[in-house]
Amino acid sequence: MRSYLLGALALVLAAGHGLAHAEPVTAKPAAGQLAGEMADGVAVWRGVPYAAAPVGELRWKPPQPAAIWDGERAATEFGASCTQNARLGAEARISEDCLYLNIYAPPAARKAPVMVWIHGGSNINGSGAIYNGTSFAKNGVVLVTVNYRLGALGFFAHPALTQAAGPADPLANYGLMDQTAALNWVKANISAFGGDPRNVTVFGESAGAINIYALLGLPTSKGLFKKAIIESNITWGDSAPLASAEQDGKALMVRAGAAETATLAELRAIPALKLIEAAKGALFPIVDRRFMKETSLQAVANGRVMDVPTIIGTNSYEASLVQSTMEGQALTDWTNAQAGAPARYIAAKTAGGKPSWLYFFSYVDEARRASAPGAAHATEIPYVFGGRTRPDAPAVIVSAEDKAMAALMHSCWVAFAKTGQPKCATGPKWPAYKPKLDQLMEFATESGVRAGFRKAELDAAEAAQAGAR
Repeated sequence: MRSYLLGALALVLAAGHGLAHAEPVTAKPAAGQLAGEMADGVAVWRGVPYAAAPVGELRWKPPQPAAIWDGERAATEFGASCTQNARLGAEARISEDCLYLNIYAPPAARKAPVMVWIHGGSNINGSGAIYNGTSFAKNGVVLVTVNYRLGALGFFAHPALTQAAGPADPLANYGLMDQTAALNWVKANISAFGGDPRNVTVFGESAGAINIYALLGLPTSKGLFKKAIIESNITWGDSAPLASAEQDGKALMVRAGAAETATLAELRAIPALKLIEAAKGALFPIVDRRFMKETSLQAVANGRVMDVPTIIGTNSYEASLVQSTMEGQALTDWTNAQAGAPARYIAAKTAGGKPSWLYFFSYVDEARRASAPGAAHATEIPYVFGGRTRPDAPAVIVSAEDKAMAALMHSCWVAFAKTGQPKCATGPKWPAYKPKLDQLMEFATESGVRAGFRKAELDAAEAAQAGAR
C-alpha cells in the first residue's frame, strides 16, 4: 500500500511558487496581518500557521493556538510538510514544525463557499502543499489545504502518554486533533480571506477520507463543517482500542531505539525521523474513549454521525493498493469488499437525514486506457481538482476527453460546495442515494446513473462484514 501511495503522489496536484512579479494581497486573520500574492489569477496565502509547532513538550499533545505576530507576515512560501519518508518534490520540505495551511481564494471574494482538503497518504505521508486549489478559486470557492501530523507523531499511543495525561485528556489521535484545530481556525478566520464560515465543505481522499469518516462521528466536529465528501474511504471504519494501540506504540519505540522502560521525556527526545522510520504500514484513528469514543463504523451504524449532506464514492481499481499481493478475481473482490461495499453502506446509513450521493469512478485517461485494468486508487484526484497537475510530473489530463471529464467532476464538487447538491454542469441529474432504488453516478467514458450496481457482490461483502462483527 505504501509503495503505491508514494507513486500516486506523482498524480496529485501541486501549487507553484507564484509569479516572479506577483501582485501582493493581504488579509488579517486573528493572529496578525498576512501578505500573500496573486498567482494565476487567484489570491494565494501559503504557509499560514493554524497551531503552534508540536515540538518538545508539545509532541504528542493536542494542538495549541498559534502565536500572534507583530507587523506583516509573509505568506508566499509553503510551510514545512509533516515529517515523513515520502519524496514530495521541490515545493515541500519536512519538519516536525508543520501545522500550516494554504488558502486559494477568488479575487475580492466575499462570503464565498469554503472547501477544506484533507490529503491522503495512509496517514504516514502527504502534504497540503502538493495540491493546487487554483481551479476551485477560479470557480468561486475558497480552497484550503491542510497539513497534519503523520506516522508515529500523528497516530500513536503509549502507556507513558496515558499515565501522564489527565483523566479526560484526549490521546492518540493527534493527526485528527490537528484537522479539528484547522477546521476551528477556518471557522474563526476564513472570513478574512473572503470565505463564508457557515458554508464549509470538508473533503479528502484515502486516509483523508478515512479521517473525515472519523470526524463525522466526533462531538468536537459539531459546527465545523456543513457538508462532507469522502473519496475512496477503503475501510469499514474499524479502529484499534487504546490498549492495543499502546502495545503497538511500545513495540514501535523499541524499533526506534528506545528502551522498554524509557520515560516520556526520553521518548520525546527521539529524533522525529527515527520515529517515522520505525512505523510499519498505514495508520488509522484509535478509539481512546475520550476524543474518539467509538469506531467510525459504530458511529455510522448507530446513527451517531453528523447529519450533513455527503458525497461518497470509490474507484474501479482500488485494488491497485494490493496488486503486489494478489491477482485476478481476488483484486475485484478486494475492491468490492474494502471500497464499494463500505461506501454504499455509509451512503445508505446516512441517507435518512440530509441526503447522500454515491459515485463510482471508472474513468481511465486515454493515454493509459489500453493497458490499465481500471481507475487506480487516487486517480480521480486530478479530475476533482479541475486538471491542475503538478509541474514536475507527467501530465495525466491531456486529451479533449480527459479535459471534459475533469470539467464534469470538478463542476459536481463545486456545485455541492455552493448549494449542497452535486448539480453537475453536464450529463444526467445525479440522484440522492436511496437504499431501495440503489442508484449511483458512474463517472466513466459514458457517464451515467446506474441502479443496482454490483448489487450481488456488494450485498455479499456487506453480509460477510456483518458476520465478522
